[in-house]
Amino acid sequence: MAVSQALREACQKGTPLILEPMMELDVMVPEEFMGEVIGDIRARKGTIDAIETKGKMTTIKAHPPLTRMFGYSTDLRSMTQGRGTFSMRFSHYDKVIK
Repeated sequence: MAVSQALREACQKGTPLILEPMMELDVMVPEEFMGEVIGDIRARKGTIDAIETKGKMTTIKAHPPLTRMFGYSTDLRSMTQGRGTFSMRFSHYDKVIK
């Protein structure tokens, strides 16, 4: 009971926040699918950091939250007719965006 009261009191006096893992995402797609992939990353609450074009391929670098990335492999294949690839790794923790 003392722990419960201490936690409640700490939350009232402090400014608690919830953090979520943010991922570093690199997506390589043919340039004709670039707009759709960027729209999908933004819909997943990701921020686009850079877009690089080399020949007919485009590399998109972004930071989406991990919770929004489940099922991304299947969605990317659908959007790019199986021609898009991606790599993802942990980047940092950030405040949860509602």
